[in-house]
Amino acid sequence: MNSLDRLIKEKIERDLEAKTRRHFIKTCVTGMGGVALGSLFMSCGSFGSNKGNGKIPLSDRDVNPMASLAPPYPAKVKSVIYLHMAGAPSQLEMFDYKPALQKLDGQLTPQSLLEGKKFAFIKGTPKLLGPQAKFKQEGESGNWVSNFLPHFSKVVDEVAFLKAVNTDQFNHGPAQLFMQTGSPRLGRPSIGSWVTYGLGSENQNLPGFVVLTSGGKTPDAGKSIWGSGFLPSVYQGVQCRSKGDPVLYIDDPKGISRNLKQSTIEAINQINKEEFNKYSDPEILTRINQYEMAYRMQTAVPELMNINDEPEHIKEMYGVKPGKESFANNCLLARKLVEDGVRFVQLYDWGWDSHGDSHANAIDLGLRNKCTEIDRPMSALLLDLKQRGLLEETLVVWGGEFGRTPMQENREGQEMAFKGRDHHGDAFTMWMAGGGIKKGASFGVTDEIGYSAIEGKVSVHDVHATILHLLGFNHEQFTFDFQGRPFRLTDVEGHVIKEILA
Repeated sequence: MNSLDRLIKEKIERDLEAKTRRHFIKTCVTGMGGVALGSLFMSCGSFGSNKGNGKIPLSDRDVNPMASLAPPYPAKVKSVIYLHMAGAPSQLEMFDYKPALQKLDGQLTPQSLLEGKKFAFIKGTPKLLGPQAKFKQEGESGNWVSNFLPHFSKVVDEVAFLKAVNTDQFNHGPAQLFMQTGSPRLGRPSIGSWVTYGLGSENQNLPGFVVLTSGGKTPDAGKSIWGSGFLPSVYQGVQCRSKGDPVLYIDDPKGISRNLKQSTIEAINQINKEEFNKYSDPEILTRINQYEMAYRMQTAVPELMNINDEPEHIKEMYGVKPGKESFANNCLLARKLVEDGVRFVQLYDWGWDSHGDSHANAIDLGLRNKCTEIDRPMSALLLDLKQRGLLEETLVVWGGEFGRTPMQENREGQEMAFKGRDHHGDAFTMWMAGGGIKKGASFGVTDEIGYSAIEGKVSVHDVHATILHLLGFNHEQFTFDFQGRPFRLTDVEGHVIKEILA
């Protein structure tokens, strides 16, 4: 440490001994109003603990909320990569082959399929729309894959399909919230937050829950879908970028040395520790942890998020575009992150809302282009994880927030100029791959036009229960007390989908 750094550090330490304006205001809060306010805080849960004030000793988890924990039950995997296609891809052009729908193309939809149903945009009586892709049975499993996904057809035997996933939400924001938090309303923790709350992180220099986005926009539900809800905020997702600095302000300002930065954080956290000893607010521990994590991330993150150092054959396999924010770059980064001990990696790819309101959004062009963007990288992700021995300890999940209707969208009784499909939650397709998943499996069947589930119908809560099960949790027992009752990711529903488990 140079002399300037030493002088500044000594000045900071002297200032800690002085009464700040904040401390002065706090000491002046007296009388019945202050007593009532303190009583209210003590009843809210966050301030209700005696930990840290000498009555109950702090545990290792109190001191480090992201400390790695063993799951309560034997786990099949230790990390998750969740690929969410924001906007809802059409299962009828990707995985759910319906030759009968092709024969009915252009015919008016029977009223029995429309009565009592809610749609986002369909008005009047729309026409049925046949598949806009060609299908072929692929691999030893013989699962159907469309010609929109030529690379994925080569890895289809690695995945298990869920062909009859159901949701009761048909608008993007609530449906995305439901898929990512288990509730269509704001305020619940995301699945990544639940997982890091339960298991912590294996790499103390990196966040346990990392979010990567592509497609040019944030999902409709906003950043709340990777928020921590009522869990301590240390468990919320940390958004990183595959273009430019991976995290904003990761570099120190000019004239600030590494030693000075460390001294500053130590001084700030000393104040925070004194505050925690007074009030036992777990958010203060979160603040301490985040300051220290940010300091460590300045060294670890730039190196980890650099894909330029990857071998050329790996970059070619993914189809990465260094310097750009793309789904391909994010898939490669997801592999690097789980390889380095990150617990939950969430990829959001925006642009799958294929309404047909423009040529770019049409099923036969817009959807095909989106499939081309994800086909190679998501297939490479599975192959790369497998060749490194990581697939057996990683769960890969793919899906959107709902599916698409078998009928052509039409608004205000007018036919659309381009081919598109409306939102549809009655039955859509997701897939999983990795440790504990039955390779080449397919569970669930829809009717002859892909409108409703007729076998193997599963809910969003069932999907969540299965993910938690593979991580070593009983979803009914994994709870967090808030506002007087225990909450869980699966609310009061959910069953593990045993049919796709190895």
